[in-house]
Amino acid sequence: MFMAIQWVRSLIFMITIYAWMLVLGIIFAPYALFAKSGALRACKTYARTTKWLARWMVGIRCEVRGEVPHGEVVIGAKHQSFLDIIIIFDAIPHGKFIMKRELLWTPVIGMYARRLGCIPVNRGKRGAAVAKMVKDVAREFSEPGQLVIYPQGTRVAPGVHKPYKVGTAVLYEGLGFPCVPVATNAGVFWPRTGVMRKPGNAIVDFLNPIEPGVARNDFLERLENVIETRSNELMQEVGFDPDGVH
Repeated sequence: MFMAIQWVRSLIFMITIYAWMLVLGIIFAPYALFAKSGALRACKTYARTTKWLARWMVGIRCEVRGEVPHGEVVIGAKHQSFLDIIIIFDAIPHGKFIMKRELLWTPVIGMYARRLGCIPVNRGKRGAAVAKMVKDVAREFSEPGQLVIYPQGTRVAPGVHKPYKVGTAVLYEGLGFPCVPVATNAGVFWPRTGVMRKPGNAIVDFLNPIEPGVARNDFLERLENVIETRSNELMQEVGFDPDGVH
């Protein structure tokens, strides 16, 4: 009975947050079109209200650990679900995301992503995409902010392993900023697919920064090790065994 009730609550929650995204996007559109601060305020409002609704409607509490970066950094983050995006964006002052190009044509999301300074990437062109990404990021960083990139390139379900791609290392080298690894267990409660949302404590943990100057291969190895190790610990903390997934 509990599972059936939770599924219904999850469905209502998902309808609510996407309807709220549309309403909020329309309300803030005139402000956002003329001022980037308007887009930032709209997205911060959406992130905070979604976190509140998640706790109230489906029992997901959101927790931020570690030292949140405020200067110019590259954030290499574990990506398990839409929820970790929301938690990270709400925590940092001015987040800009590396995102797949298709999202630019998504209603509401596309317009606000452009205004925030997010960087679209054509994932099908690999080397050319990485080169263009570096050029676009260098241009966008005429204004300060925290650049968020997902080293695995996509959402990865808890316990599933996907290789870390070179793009994060290229940005780390090219920009000369520290890289802050971020671990999470958000996918345990808010999976990448399906409707069901499970109650519990979704955590995003900002880890110690990797300072500039580390060689590319060493950087990637260190980044993957700290993110995966800490993410596994966070999942185990809430009773999920990442080693039990096949």
